[in-house]
Amino acid sequence: MTYSVAVSGASGYAGGEILRLLAAHPDIEIRTVTAHANAGQPLIAHQPHLRSLAHLTLQETTPEVLAGHDIVVLALPHGQSGQYTEALRDTPLVIDAGADHRLTSSAAWDAFYGGEFHDPWTYGVPELPVDGGKQRTRLVGATRIAAPGCNASTVSLSLAPGVAAGVVDPSDIVTVLAVGPSGAGKSLKTNLLAGEILGTANPYAVGGSHRHIPEIRQALVGAGAADEVRISFTPVLVPMARGILATSTAPIAEGASDADIRAAWEHAYADETFVQLLPEGQFPRTADVLGANTALLGLAIDRAAGRVVVVAAVDNLVKGTAGAAVQSMNIALGLPEDRALTVNGVAP
Repeated sequence: MTYSVAVSGASGYAGGEILRLLAAHPDIEIRTVTAHANAGQPLIAHQPHLRSLAHLTLQETTPEVLAGHDIVVLALPHGQSGQYTEALRDTPLVIDAGADHRLTSSAAWDAFYGGEFHDPWTYGVPELPVDGGKQRTRLVGATRIAAPGCNASTVSLSLAPGVAAGVVDPSDIVTVLAVGPSGAGKSLKTNLLAGEILGTANPYAVGGSHRHIPEIRQALVGAGAADEVRISFTPVLVPMARGILATSTAPIAEGASDADIRAAWEHAYADETFVQLLPEGQFPRTADVLGANTALLGLAIDRAAGRVVVVAAVDNLVKGTAGAAVQSMNIALGLPEDRALTVNGVAP
């Protein structure tokens, strides 16, 4: 069976990456692409790397244009996807790459986003430990999927195995992330100009204000955190177009041995294709995952500090967003989970 797809926000970074992956998917026909300000223009004018889709023209993002497809992917800024929910009620599968349907707590939404709260959809991180199993089982047959925040899923995948196994204390998590500016979207912003970011590293959303914090808390509670999840989260913009390198630490739980700690991560990801724990003493680089749907993790046990250290590398536009969406779509439709996705990065 071939599924017809409409992708909104197709002129942006997330929409473009979703299209890049779907263009190689044998079960997908990309029938419609939409935008707001760029409607009426050729897709190729905004995504010149998508040569196989040069025949498509960006249409207006309206419920009428999006309706009538088997799958609709909403790659819109936060606060904009929810308006289409009711209008697309007859669409068999809708995937939101924005934030509108990620959070289960209206209080958390109000505190970090504001505006109308929308019902949560099935969270699109298949490998995430949940209730003694994996989020993958909840995605089987799902009709509404919320793709994750790139920083949030990176940190959650980093620490959830330790939380689930009870070998780390989630009440004192510290994470610092080096992130590429593509995670902020394609809209023109002065602080993202090349002249502002080349040759420098710039912290932002410091002091607990980043919108992905409640999403991480939510994921770690789902993984089995018995205690309060408290996290100090500091992202830093660095001059690379793509990528996240997240260094996350948490206190070692009382009585947890080194063997117990490493076994928690090995057990969680031993059978996973796209989340891989590196051998002891090895740590990932963002260069190793560019273009891939892969999250690479390195684990260290710092007994002097009494903390577990996890270093994770992902491509924020693939595993962090579009790859997670396509992987979750494959599971929901009963297709091979790795269809149109690769573990191989691009180098140099």
